Amino acid sequence: MTLLARYLAQQVLVASGFLLLALLVLFAFFDVMQELGSLGRNNYGLGQAVVVVMLSIPGHLYEILPVAALIGTLFALSRLVGNSEYAVMRVSGLSNWRVAGYFAVIGVLLSLLTLVFGEYVAPWSDQTAQRYKLSATRSVVAQQFRSGLWVKDGSAFINVREVMPDNTLRGIEIYGFDAEGRLGWTRAAEEASWRSNQTWSLKQVVETRFGADGIRADRSERQDWQSVLTPDILSVLLVAPEKMSARALWRYVAHLKENNQKATRYELALWTKFLSPLVIPVMMLIAMPFALQAPRAGGTSAKIFLGILVGLGFHLLSRLFGHLGLLNDWSPVVVAILPLVVFLAIALAGIRWVDRR
Repeated sequence: MTLLARYLAQQVLVASGFLLLALLVLFAFFDVMQELGSLGRNNYGLGQAVVVVMLSIPGHLYEILPVAALIGTLFALSRLVGNSEYAVMRVSGLSNWRVAGYFAVIGVLLSLLTLVFGEYVAPWSDQTAQRYKLSATRSVVAQQFRSGLWVKDGSAFINVREVMPDNTLRGIEIYGFDAEGRLGWTRAAEEASWRSNQTWSLKQVVETRFGADGIRADRSERQDWQSVLTPDILSVLLVAPEKMSARALWRYVAHLKENNQKATRYELALWTKFLSPLVIPVMMLIAMPFALQAPRAGGTSAKIFLGILVGLGFHLLSRLFGHLGLLNDWSPVVVAILPLVVFLAIALAGIRWVDRR
């Protein structure tokens, strides 16, 4: 990397780092305000709220780094242009397209680090924060319906009344159907604890079988139960799909498809994860046309503000396309990639316009 490339990278990374820190503090403050409403519930006090807020920070970092990179690039480049440093670089033979290439490389490297962070750190911290809060407030993880959580497992349907923060299941009922769709057996258990290899240990089990010769019920203290329902699948109840790891999303999408269930939302989140290394470079390229304005041209502050709005508009458009895709059953690949392609084209067209002036 040349001396100018290192200098540009240093200026952009320092500015982005300060903005990232400021945004994290702002988001942490909002989280503290939100947690104040839960204080006093069982053992949930101020200390527990602080722990939950601190565990939520890695998830925020993964989400707001593209915005921090955009604003950091805007401020860094605008300062270089205002101090005439960028003009000296141009006279020295540095082209706008080469600067764009430097930013693309820097952005990809940042995105890869962010992708690793978002794959291993952020999902774990978000799940841990939710489990810690649920445990302190003595709440259950989820009850999707009044009758509890329903999961399809092959030809069987599983109903779980309560999912506890430690992955313990309470009030389990399993309904098994034959090839003709008739109820063949049911199994009810008071509690289930996870062992390994897709195996749960059921407690206080009552199994009822329906046959031509009548109904037979058997009771047992403990029974092993093998199911596709695993703690990884249950983690979907704790973390939004957008904050899950790509591995967990991949497994859950496969589970839904094996059971002929709709997986569009999770496929969209998975493809967004795959394309995330391109988001930060696009944000940095979008900043260039707005920042590379002559200081005497006037309206620099307004153009910088407009550049910030364009970058934020990318996230709004991505969310809008996501909701429209879910409503209209569009291809998750198209929904995930189209906003990125549109804004990349806008960034390249803007750089070309600035370069021709």
